[in-house]
Amino acid sequence: MAEHDHHHDHHPSPVSEADREPTTRSVADGITPPAIEHHGHLTGHEDRDDHAVHSHGQHAGHSTAMFKDRFWLTLILSVPVVYFSPMFGHLLGYMPPEFPGSVWIPPVLGTVIFLYGGMPFLKGGLNELRNRQPGMMLLISMAITVAFVASWATSLRIGNFDLDFWWELALLVAIMLLGHWIEMRALGSAQGALDALAALLPDEAERVTDTGVETVMVSELRTGDIVLVRSGARMPADGTVVDGQAEFDESMITGESKTVLRTVGDPVVAGTVATDNTVRATVTAVGDDTALAGIQRLVAEAQASSSKAQALADRAAAFLFYFATIAGVITFVAWALLGSLPEAVTRTVTVLVIACPHALGLAIPLVIAISTEQAARAGVLIKNRIALERMRTIDVVLFDKTGTLTKGEPEVRNTATPNGAGNDELLALAAAVESDSEHPVARAIVRAAHNQGLKLPQATGFTSMTGRGVRAMIDGRTIQVGGPALLRELGLAEPEPLAASTREWMGRGAAVLHVIDGEQVLGALSLEDAIRPESRQAVAALQSRGVKVAMITGDAAQVAKSVGAELNIDEVFAEVLPADKDKKVAELQARGMKVAMVGDGVNDSPALARAEVGIAIGAGTDVAMESAGVILAGNDPRAVLSMVDLSRASYTKMWQNLVWATGYNVIAVPLAAGVLAFAGIVLSPAAGAVLMSVSTIVVALNAQLLRRVKLNPSQVR
Repeated sequence: MAEHDHHHDHHPSPVSEADREPTTRSVADGITPPAIEHHGHLTGHEDRDDHAVHSHGQHAGHSTAMFKDRFWLTLILSVPVVYFSPMFGHLLGYMPPEFPGSVWIPPVLGTVIFLYGGMPFLKGGLNELRNRQPGMMLLISMAITVAFVASWATSLRIGNFDLDFWWELALLVAIMLLGHWIEMRALGSAQGALDALAALLPDEAERVTDTGVETVMVSELRTGDIVLVRSGARMPADGTVVDGQAEFDESMITGESKTVLRTVGDPVVAGTVATDNTVRATVTAVGDDTALAGIQRLVAEAQASSSKAQALADRAAAFLFYFATIAGVITFVAWALLGSLPEAVTRTVTVLVIACPHALGLAIPLVIAISTEQAARAGVLIKNRIALERMRTIDVVLFDKTGTLTKGEPEVRNTATPNGAGNDELLALAAAVESDSEHPVARAIVRAAHNQGLKLPQATGFTSMTGRGVRAMIDGRTIQVGGPALLRELGLAEPEPLAASTREWMGRGAAVLHVIDGEQVLGALSLEDAIRPESRQAVAALQSRGVKVAMITGDAAQVAKSVGAELNIDEVFAEVLPADKDKKVAELQARGMKVAMVGDGVNDSPALARAEVGIAIGAGTDVAMESAGVILAGNDPRAVLSMVDLSRASYTKMWQNLVWATGYNVIAVPLAAGVLAFAGIVLSPAAGAVLMSVSTIVVALNAQLLRRVKLNPSQVR
């Protein structure tokens, strides 16, 4: 542990303590979000996609499978009902075959369709009536009930009405069931995608024991167990590599296809795949505590969340219920006063049937559901759907610096020697001396040497000098690596050409380490918080979309300005205490800007909550995730662009669907009522039903076009 102490003093951290307190790392780095049920604990997991019961809104108590089963049976029964319907036959110009009992085929099968296929709507409508909250289900149930009663009146020759609507009732129920099945599948598809992720977890694990390796169920693993993960196998739980190294496919967590090298000391996440080698790992989290379980819970919350746009659709449905009811009454009274009671009934029935705003009911929920699913596949977890709707209006994205725009870990940025040559040799010497240390700064130096393909000389006699540096013997030479305190202790001064470089580095807040051979200063290294390569693209792409970019940090002003200048950020807030970050959000809002805040730590939580949209990057901490409306599963800030693009695309789809659905009702209801009957223009019940079905299908298909929106962060422009 000695080297940790000495590095803490002699390696000034390139990441300020204010900004690190207490920051977190990504899901891929092993941070455990709040949990829901683990794959092994899911009840009925194997058929959850079809049988998941939604407990909110108009689908309370309904399952996807229920709508699917009722749709298929209703569709089968609808074929003979439609075929033997005289009205439909007349519409297409054929005569249905006649045989004893043939006339009762539509009424009998139509009644089965009404009672079986229509039951979800009848129950839902009754609940809305009891709650005095008319909406979608009440409109649907009103339409099919009116068609049912009118058709039986015709079949039993009551009142001499020619209202044979059995075929229309059958198609109406089938279309409604189809629409709700599509909607429920869409609403459930994000959960289905997450269930698929859970299914990727292995059922069994290889646990290392004193006597060898044993195969156990994943549910039997406990924290502290050592597991063997072979090449091509998946991690059964979250853990830390203790032996070996392998390239891991973490795409299920981050959405990024590129594999990531994980070696001793690195965290690995349940469900990720060791692609090339075998490793041993200590289990750090199992079951409900794994990162994957936390991600599942977040998307489950996203599905259950409601939005203002949905509330708008519900209000529109209530309005249309009253609109249809009043229009029906006026239609009946007007035609009755004109002395045509059969026409009054026919027109009224048609108005009540076609006014059913199922297309409006699909207009927004389908768009939101598909958006949520598409985002989840891209590693963007929408915890609150309102966040998705607001993202299109954002004026400025405020990034926390450390761990968001930067990696939150040191990186060798520059090397320099007094004569301007031999930089590779300098780095190799420093890496050789530091190779026995596990301190983050030491690891950064070793990593930099490896990245450049440098061959390290053999170092022996590693010694830590607390507060000053480290030293080791290389080829009989005593090589020391340390900061300014080591120079002062040895009474050495930097050669002026080298001092010019180090002054520049320190001017932008970098940590400086010197490499010393005996009493000769060989050169120096600068270490800084590494800027993510993706950050430049993220900033430029946001600005190209008309969104300003700001950065907030607890770092010193010169450090913040350096990062801000390198990334071309519009505004920089430096030396901000953690408790004051939300005040900067409020300051931007006071200027009339709508703010999206991107952060990753506990100290970002108030700011995330205050912003119009709070985005936690790398899954963040429990508190940060509760404060954020959106979670970026990986560490790629370009994923914010996915939110902007998806928000704008989904908003466009919402309005297209709303205009189509409401426009249909506004035009069709008066025509069905007969306002243009004097001109010979009357919307027949058959035409009304066809138009209504077309409207529903158009809305559903239009929402599906959202799947064409490309959300891959690596393809951001």
